[in-house]
Amino acid sequence: MCIFVSVFKKIFHGCIFEFYGIYDPFTLFEGGYCKRGRSSYEYPLLIEGFFPFIETFIPIKGFLVYDGRGQKILNRMVEMMEKYLKSLEKSTKFLKGKIGEAPEVAIILGSGLGLLADQIEDKEEFDYADIPGFVPSTIPGHAGKLILGKLAGKNILAMSGRFHLYEGHDVSTVVFPIRVFKKLGINKLIITNAAGGVNRNFKPGDLMIITDHIGIFAPSPLTGPNLDDFGPRFPDMSEVYDKELVNLAGKIGGQIGIGLKKGVYMYLKGPSYETPAEIRMVERFGIDAVGMSTVPEATAAKHAGMKVLGISCITNMASGILPQPLSHDEVKDTAGSVGKSFCSLVSKIVENWSF
Repeated sequence: MCIFVSVFKKIFHGCIFEFYGIYDPFTLFEGGYCKRGRSSYEYPLLIEGFFPFIETFIPIKGFLVYDGRGQKILNRMVEMMEKYLKSLEKSTKFLKGKIGEAPEVAIILGSGLGLLADQIEDKEEFDYADIPGFVPSTIPGHAGKLILGKLAGKNILAMSGRFHLYEGHDVSTVVFPIRVFKKLGINKLIITNAAGGVNRNFKPGDLMIITDHIGIFAPSPLTGPNLDDFGPRFPDMSEVYDKELVNLAGKIGGQIGIGLKKGVYMYLKGPSYETPAEIRMVERFGIDAVGMSTVPEATAAKHAGMKVLGISCITNMASGILPQPLSHDEVKDTAGSVGKSFCSLVSKIVENWSF
């Protein structure tokens, strides 16, 4: 058995850690050592999930360790969490010095939906690169700016562009802005996205209010030690998207003449579009729209006790539903074509959000 474990350790170190793009297992939590550019905060759980049977040979506090130095790994994980919290504090302090009074509502603008930024009055813009803890946007249609100003007479903070897992970020980075918003005192969040329509009663250009989501393919932003200052270890997810807000959005849509849809959104990892076979599977699940964002942010916001409204712009029908290929240009063009309706809807929601 000892010989087997010794040989297995060498194989595990030489192959498995290489598979995950890590130079050395004990620099996991120092950051900057991962070949794929991902933060290393989540790796122990990823590895444990990939090879759960290894615990039979090397069980240390539930983490996979290749030579028994489990406490060192655990200490590094705690250190990384402390660094993350300090980064949140630094970002919050920076923004508080710029914005003063906390805005009432935060808005995340999805692909091609940046037109709303033009409706914001008395605005001040901050490049993500200038904000501690934020990362630059790399996707066309995402300006990479945080915008402070007034919309419908209320102080708001808008992200013109978001962070995606498929850009190489870890999930803690993706939800970093949400946690900063919470620390700024913001408790109202509107998340928007461009999505592919799965429901065959939808058409490109429709706006869908998200009533629920399926995120089984999304890594959880709550993995690791719980951030107790934000929420409980096991948050209830029976109402991620506030029902009062869903009803308010539907009422406003009727008042301004927009035929809103309602439905369930499903996260798929991207950046490749789905295959027709995947969409057939998703269709059987009763999904109405699919996309590559939103679920991590909504989960982190719910954990932090924020009220969340989700809006999807159906920019294309999902793969295989129509006999045509998909492209990001189509996504941006369709989102741009419904910009006026989208801006009117969001502005009215902000104006009437009094709870």
